Amino acid sequence: MVDNPIRIVITGSVPFDNEPQRLTTLLSAGWSYIHLRYPELSLREVRRIIEGIPQQYHSRLKLHGHFELVNEFNLGGLHLNRRCPHPPAGYMGELSVSCHSVEDVARAAESNRFAYVTLSPIFASISKPGYVPRITEDQFETAGKMMPVVALGGIAPHKIPDMAFIPVAGYAVLGYLSNVSALRELELITEDFRSFE
Repeated sequence: MVDNPIRIVITGSVPFDNEPQRLTTLLSAGWSYIHLRYPELSLREVRRIIEGIPQQYHSRLKLHGHFELVNEFNLGGLHLNRRCPHPPAGYMGELSVSCHSVEDVARAAESNRFAYVTLSPIFASISKPGYVPRITEDQFETAGKMMPVVALGGIAPHKIPDMAFIPVAGYAVLGYLSNVSALRELELITEDFRSFE
């Protein structure tokens, strides 16, 4: 893994009652980006979450859906996935995309449109039981030579050393944080991740 890795938190599909404060805590603790992934929420509900986060952090928020909100806020970009595979017409801001194979990464690299891709799963998923690694370390290495790759799937602090020799640009966390709402605990978990890097 590179020095100063990209660190991403992907939100659960259902927000906590204190979601804006929770996301602000993570951003202030040093996470690079928060990917807002709320497939079941309305546009209005997602807008309310963004409005609850200080503007100084908006450029570090990326949308997994509700793409029309990118025009209302100074957001960091859009993340394409199976549910939302295309950006709005004319959108020229930063893009990232979900990949699940080296071939997916190769296509993303050829397009020369993406700042980075997430590639999963690197370890057995925490949030999706039965979703186990299908991509080898060698394949991660191949993908990492094509473009910046952010590893996803089963990421927890104690797994970070296992990624030390894989040329990924960083890691994304979803399941490990999905049940954590206490703000102080989020700060401590951030410190745990850094202590293993």
